[in-house]
Amino acid sequence: MHVFITAGEASGDKLGAALMAGLKTLVPEVRFTGVGGPRMIAEGLESLFPMDEISVMGITEILREYRHLKARIRQTAEAVVAAQPDVLITIDLPEFSLRVARLVKAESDVRTVHYVAPTVWAWRPKRAVKMAAHVDQVLALLPFEPPYMEAAGIPCAFVGHPVVTDPLASAAEAQAFRARHGIDGEMALVLPGSRRSEIARLMPTFTEAVRRILAARPDLRLVVPMAANVAGPVRAATRDWPGNPVLIDPAEDPDGADKRAAFRAADAALAASGTVALELAAAGTPMVVAYDMGWLSRQIIGRLLLVDSVNLVNLVSGTRTVPEFIGKACQPAPIARAFTALLDAPEAQREAMADTMRQLGLHEDPPGLRAARAVLNGLSGGSGGA
Repeated sequence: MHVFITAGEASGDKLGAALMAGLKTLVPEVRFTGVGGPRMIAEGLESLFPMDEISVMGITEILREYRHLKARIRQTAEAVVAAQPDVLITIDLPEFSLRVARLVKAESDVRTVHYVAPTVWAWRPKRAVKMAAHVDQVLALLPFEPPYMEAAGIPCAFVGHPVVTDPLASAAEAQAFRARHGIDGEMALVLPGSRRSEIARLMPTFTEAVRRILAARPDLRLVVPMAANVAGPVRAATRDWPGNPVLIDPAEDPDGADKRAAFRAADAALAASGTVALELAAAGTPMVVAYDMGWLSRQIIGRLLLVDSVNLVNLVSGTRTVPEFIGKACQPAPIARAFTALLDAPEAQREAMADTMRQLGLHEDPPGLRAARAVLNGLSGGSGGA
């Protein structure tokens, strides 16, 4: 069996490697060509070119790199058509993946599978209809996504979210973290984002919220896990914070053990809205989320958004237990009030987080194996389910 598989970012490389491992378990003679990163290469991928050449985010970046990106799209599609694999699997990165799939379908009958459903439930629902012309099957990370894709005529299998297989700290490791930093009372995480633009926009609000929270809870200790590319700005922004915050520098925590222990040890977290919500849910750490953006982006996204929540715990669990302060609502005073209220009564959110993890596939077969089964099922003429 020959599988052509592509990914363009670290998260896609992780998904791809797990899927490849699952396929090797079910079809030992499988071979892989395509585009991927170190994890996929370690699983046996022959990569056409370095993955980071197609890892382009944002409208400005895509326009700047358009000519090069277009050439790589054409090169990849031509390689698929020439190889005639049993299946083409594209992972996320729709700017690249769906263009490759369209070119391949225009010139061959190679089966195409796209891994990670587009967020048509949140905005731009017509994307699913456009995909139906050149994508034969979609693999979804979220349990409520298949009906949206199937309504557009694309078989879609929910295969579980990779967060359910991520390592977690033990209770003993969490307690050791607290002891190492002299924390014997309440402890909270502050997670202001992983991009410099996020830090610049959110840190003034987070700083004032922190001051208000500590005024109400003077014995609360803060822990700030920093992303590698923003460690400098975060360190500078927290220099004058009260309460002697603990900063976790990834350069000093290369395997992430301290970060995992902090997530498990914390009583609550103030976080920039994003995928970190599921990391917190996996660790059982209640959260308040906040996010803001530029005026133009706020206007555009506000008009396109189809849902009343951007937090995956709220969306998967069907509750609204995670307080969200998005756009013009991202203000220090209400954030601080919600945070202190959460410290007093976290039970409802803990129940919603536990339900979210169950729905995402906790205690079931790992997502990579479920994704592999869905691909093989689709190839054999089945419904494409996992």
